Amino acid sequence: MISVSEARAALLQLCSPTEVEQVPLTQANGRVLAQEVRATRDQPPFAASAMDGYAVKRDEVELHAMFQVIGEAAAGHRFDGHLKPGQAVRIFTGAPVPQGADSVVIQEDVDRKKDLITIQNQPSASSNIRPSGGDFRIGQTVTAPRILRPSDVALLAAMNIPDVPARRRPVVALISTGDELVMPGGTPGPDQIIASNTFGLKAMLEEFGAKVLVLPIARDSKASLKTAFSLAREVDLVVTIGGASVGDHDLVAKVSADLGMERSFYKVAMRPGKPLMAGRMAGTAMVGLPGNPVSAMVCGHIFLQPLVQDMLGMGSEPTQLQSARLTHELAANGPREHYMRARVIAGEITVSDNQDSSLLSVLADANALLVLPPNAPRQHQGETLQYLPI
Repeated sequence: MISVSEARAALLQLCSPTEVEQVPLTQANGRVLAQEVRATRDQPPFAASAMDGYAVKRDEVELHAMFQVIGEAAAGHRFDGHLKPGQAVRIFTGAPVPQGADSVVIQEDVDRKKDLITIQNQPSASSNIRPSGGDFRIGQTVTAPRILRPSDVALLAAMNIPDVPARRRPVVALISTGDELVMPGGTPGPDQIIASNTFGLKAMLEEFGAKVLVLPIARDSKASLKTAFSLAREVDLVVTIGGASVGDHDLVAKVSADLGMERSFYKVAMRPGKPLMAGRMAGTAMVGLPGNPVSAMVCGHIFLQPLVQDMLGMGSEPTQLQSARLTHELAANGPREHYMRARVIAGEITVSDNQDSSLLSVLADANALLVLPPNAPRQHQGETLQYLPI
C-alpha cells in the first residue's frame, strides 16, 4: 500500500491540462478562465450621474441658490449643449453629465417651479458624479486562471468581451460494475440494490467542473466489462466503481490488464477507500474506485477533485484542511489514514458514531471528514483536529 499523498501524486502524473477553447459569455459561468483578458473600453465611458437630480456648476451650489433649467439628460440620451453660470440640466441616474457641469444636486434637495429650481436643503458635499473610467479602464485585466462566477461574467460583459478563453471541461466516463446493481427507477431483484455511486459521483464531478458520461452498468463478466470500456472513447478519464478488489467477481483489474492498462498503483493506506487502483489504458487515465458507496465518495473528494482541478489548469493542491475542537473522546487510529464522517458546527466537530462505509445516510448528514493520521493516539474532548469540508 502507498500513502494518500503518494497516491495523489501518482494520479496527477496520469493527466495533463485540457486545451483552451473560446466560450460564449452566455455559457461562461462556472468555467475556468484560461488566459487573462483585457477591457476594451472604459467603464463608465463618460462622467455619469449617480443620482436623479440637477446638473450644475459646483462652485454655484449653496443653500437657496437658484438655477434656470435649460434641458434634460437621461441614460442613453445626453444633453448636447454647454452649461453656463446660473443654469441647470435635469438629469437622471446613469446619464452623461453635460459639458460645463461638475456636480449633481439630488432632486430631494430642490424645489422646482416651472423652469426654475431653488436649493432648499443643505446640499451634500458629494458631487454625485461617477467619473469616466471609475470602475475600470481600457486594458485593465481579469487574471487567470479563475473559476468564473456570475460577478465575473457581468464584469466581462461590461468590458465588451463576448467570448472568453476557457479550459475545455475534462470528459469523465463513469462505469459502475456488478450483477447486483439496478438503475434508479428500475425494479431490483431480491438480491439487488440501486446503483447510487454513479449518481453521487456524477454530481460531484460536475461540481468539480468535469463533463460526465454515465455508461451502462458492466455486469460481472469479462465480456460485459470489455464492452463498457470500449464505450469510453475520446474521454480524458475513465472511472470504474466497484470490482477493484481481489475477489473472484472483482474483474476490473483483470480486464483492464488484458486491455493493456499500465498500472500506477493499487491499494492506498486509507479508511475508507483502501482498494483504489489507477493507471493508464490506451493513453487514457483510469481510476478504479471501491464499490462501497462511502468509500467511492470519499475517494472522489480526496483524489478526483485535485485530478479534475489539475486538468482545468487550476493547480493540484488538495482542498485546504480546516481545524475544529473535538466535542467528545475518540479512539486511537490504526495504521491507515482515516477519513471520518462528522459535523462541524460553530468551530466544534462531532464524529458520527457509525463509520460503516456502506452508510450513505451518515455521509449525507455530514459536512466534514475528520482526518486522523496513521497511528494517531486517542483524542480527547477539546483537542483541535483537522477536517476536510464536504
